[in-house]
Amino acid sequence: MSKPALTDLLHAAVTAVGGTERPGQVAMAEAVEEAVDGGTHLLIQAGTGTGKSLGYLVPALAHGEPVVIATATLALQRQLVERDLPRTVEALHPLLRRRAAFAMLKGRSNYLCLHRLHEGVPQEEEEGLFDPPLAFGMGDPTSAAAPTSRLGKDLLRLRDWSDETETGDRDDLKPGVSDRAWAQVSVSSRECLGASKCAYGQECFAEAARERAKLSEVIVTNHALLAIDAIEDAPVLPRHEVLIVDEAHELVSRVTNVATGELTPGSVNRAVRRAAKLIDEKTADRLQTASESFERLMELALPGRLETVPEDLAHALMALRDAAREGVTSLGNTRDRSVQDEDAVRKQALASLENVHDVAERVVQGSEFDVIWYERHDRFGASLRVAPLSVSGLLRHKLFTDRSVVLTSATLKLGGDFDGVGASLGLAPERVLDGDVPGGEGGGSAEEEMPQWRGLDAGSPFDYRKQGILYVAGHLAPPGREPTRRDMLDELAELVGAAGGRTLGLFSSMRAAQTAAEELRGRLDVPILLQGEETLGELIRRFAEDAATCLFGTLSLWQGVDVPGANCQLVVMDRIPFPRPDDPLMSARQKAVEEHGGNGFMAVAATHAALLMAQGSGRLVRASGDRGVVAVLDPRLERARYGGFLRASMPDFWYTTDRNQVRRSLAAIDAAAIDAAPKGAAKEGAAKERAGA
Repeated sequence: MSKPALTDLLHAAVTAVGGTERPGQVAMAEAVEEAVDGGTHLLIQAGTGTGKSLGYLVPALAHGEPVVIATATLALQRQLVERDLPRTVEALHPLLRRRAAFAMLKGRSNYLCLHRLHEGVPQEEEEGLFDPPLAFGMGDPTSAAAPTSRLGKDLLRLRDWSDETETGDRDDLKPGVSDRAWAQVSVSSRECLGASKCAYGQECFAEAARERAKLSEVIVTNHALLAIDAIEDAPVLPRHEVLIVDEAHELVSRVTNVATGELTPGSVNRAVRRAAKLIDEKTADRLQTASESFERLMELALPGRLETVPEDLAHALMALRDAAREGVTSLGNTRDRSVQDEDAVRKQALASLENVHDVAERVVQGSEFDVIWYERHDRFGASLRVAPLSVSGLLRHKLFTDRSVVLTSATLKLGGDFDGVGASLGLAPERVLDGDVPGGEGGGSAEEEMPQWRGLDAGSPFDYRKQGILYVAGHLAPPGREPTRRDMLDELAELVGAAGGRTLGLFSSMRAAQTAAEELRGRLDVPILLQGEETLGELIRRFAEDAATCLFGTLSLWQGVDVPGANCQLVVMDRIPFPRPDDPLMSARQKAVEEHGGNGFMAVAATHAALLMAQGSGRLVRASGDRGVVAVLDPRLERARYGGFLRASMPDFWYTTDRNQVRRSLAAIDAAAIDAAPKGAAKEGAAKERAGA
């Protein structure tokens, strides 16, 4: 039986979700079909409203081979599994004559561990949970003891939830619990006993999720698990022919996070305590001594990059590495029958010591491909971190081998092409692959090894030049190091006043957001919400429900707000979001580019800023009826040579530096919004646009 035409399949899927087909979605689906059928790679930019989920789901399901879809956010994972996939599978069933099974798969620590739940937490972590002391999971907490802390109450709620949940997935627990509480009832892959050795192996939530994934045609996962699958020797994802990476602009950052090692005095002390009861006294003493030496050094650590590892730190880490190695060996030789359920305790101690050993060894080796630095946190103290200088080589060799890869996002073209994002993924520029290399024919041996790919901009259904204005406050002074910019605050107050509220304020630092919120609360009679004063979800809900309300914040808001309609008609950026000059990893990457003859500033700092500005400006127009202004209160976007690169990365809004024109436009938009359709109707229409168009 021949495969049905893609246009027929797409029409059926879009109809099922109540949407309307659009040229960009059709072009995307055709490009994905070509890539997966031909085993090639595709970078595709699909703007808000294109309907990119169906644009890749339909050709992937039609292909009929196992596919993994990796996303960066929980919201999109849920949208795919709870809405898009069920509807699409049912819509395509009459045409494909099959119903594709699908499942969500996450890392093991995202699932409730029944062994930890019922057998108890390690002794050094359970103190203070109950009064009188009670091993969690043992006895009757309602009669002999009661929880005396929020942590204890959370743990009792988790035990009750374990009898109700079918998935054991932390994200299904409403309301959630603290990270500390969840840590008591979950394990990492290193700590897991394994289904065959665990008394609860047959009931294990994580194992059940893996079994469902093995039997599914579509597996929805996250970027972190995809990174672990690439980095670890043992694969954690089922075999698949097609990989689709949605929200692909986040992939390099997520892979870097997974590949980053960290040591803190607290983590080292926990590892020592866990191992001490299971190893011989001499080894335990050596571990304790090495831990104390490391802690003394960390008390003096100043934030910043370590281009070479200082001699005293090297000695302390070598002692810690050697003691951890000896502890790992000792754990394999010593048994302590007095320790209840020793296998689980031993496994956790082993995982902790192995991490200490591996990170210490990595720092001591001081590879030229790693960046090492100290961080200091007001609450948690100092930490020693090591991260890869680049993950492009890892991604090139691990991601683009033996499968077709489609990477998609609303922001992949930075400065007008895909080359910047492609380079961060380990892909040669398209012109190199096409043979257009200055001074030679073809790409040479290095380029010949590069994965073949192409980029496609599927466009957007929105008319950005008619729906939005990009305003740059060119008359302001360039931002400097001073904490308060009076001229910027004056400009911000005038813009918000003209807009009648309705403002999403995106700031480069939490300090800047706090200063602006305090200042405008004293000047304007509109509600100003500030990130950190309430949960992010609650803040966004309140912002979306009240037209006069403004929401100010930092990084999470640049990418995480979807409020269509009249309640978000002004998006303000206080300054170009370049990385901090003292950011160890970014500055090291910039320096590395310069040492190889490239423009480090453009390749790293400007690209970082362009991505955030593209995401931030994308908060304005979320539906075809949206109107508004993106205001950048940093004159460098107009004056500096790199300004054109940054503007080319943003939606194609009508551009101006005329402050009076913008104020008149905002006032007119505000006046029109008062007579607009009810919020509920506007939101429902916008939701349909994003789901099916």
